[in-house]
Amino acid sequence: MQVRTDQLAAHLAKGLKPLYVVHGDEPLLAQEAADAVRAAARAAGYTERKVFTVSGAHFDWSGLLGSSQAMSLFADRQLIEIRIPSGKPGKEGSDALQRYCQTLSDDVLTLIHLPRLDGQQLKSSWFTTLDGAGATVRVEPVDRRELPTWIARRLSAQGQQVAAGDEGQRTLAFFADRVEGNLLAAHQELQKLALLYPAGPLSYAQVEAAVLNVARYDVFKLGEAVLAGQVARALRMLDGLRAEGEAPVLVHWTLAEDIRAIKRVQDAMADGKPLPMALREQRVWGVKERLFERVLPALSSHDVAALVEGASVCDGIVKGLKHPDWPTDAWEALRRLALMLMQRVLPAPRDPRSMPLPLALRG
Repeated sequence: MQVRTDQLAAHLAKGLKPLYVVHGDEPLLAQEAADAVRAAARAAGYTERKVFTVSGAHFDWSGLLGSSQAMSLFADRQLIEIRIPSGKPGKEGSDALQRYCQTLSDDVLTLIHLPRLDGQQLKSSWFTTLDGAGATVRVEPVDRRELPTWIARRLSAQGQQVAAGDEGQRTLAFFADRVEGNLLAAHQELQKLALLYPAGPLSYAQVEAAVLNVARYDVFKLGEAVLAGQVARALRMLDGLRAEGEAPVLVHWTLAEDIRAIKRVQDAMADGKPLPMALREQRVWGVKERLFERVLPALSSHDVAALVEGASVCDGIVKGLKHPDWPTDAWEALRRLALMLMQRVLPAPRDPRSMPLPLALRG
């Protein structure tokens, strides 16, 4: 049984399952989900707690199985937590987890912690057995588009809110820009606002004065921002990645791989393949699939050829070569490549003569 994080509180209030699995790579939301299960367990009388961490191939699975069957000496009920940081219990662990689910009792509530799982792991026999024995909570990251709503919801929970209308949206957007990719820091900034200001409305000036720039940028999200034509966000992400010490080679690979995929999909369509088939063949899924569907019709073969050439030149620059028409600094070259791609995916202005092309976009 799958339960969303926003449904977990209501689910727990209706009664407890014998087993809960929390999986995902968002630390704050995973922690909050696990805390909610622990609190419900304590309220239901599961007052003794045992924790097992599966580390390496030499974990004693027999000890875990024995512990789940042993009656507690100090309480009628016990909470057993199993942490599998790798997300891979191995063959012995897979068999043990399936046997464990066959012997669940009302005196033991089990909470299993797992990282983000891939499709193969989600279909494995051990995970499907866990899912059938209790409830699984999949912790999904909060993307940039959803972040202002998430912040507003958290502010409301602590009795605060931003102003209505455009001013409030600007305040939430500012907050989101400062904490993107770092929900733990976002949580801390929200707590800070609760301490600094009383319940009620918050002005843009109050939020600006209190919220630090604690954003953490994911290099693989950069490509999504570029393909979406989010110029300010993409440039901010490039600056953030540079400040965080990210390798320019990895940033270039991310942008160049998107450009190469666009070229391969365009070539496949030229050979008569429909767009959905071409995207599947190039393994373009999820958010990227929707972005490709939007930008491909706007790109001519000349546009794509120019982007491929630009990616090739930029590749040499990030590896120490020089080009007479390009910046010598690797990050400036990456900035130009990103702007070249964004120029071609953004809608053309109504009167191009009124918007001169920036130098960084020419060529």
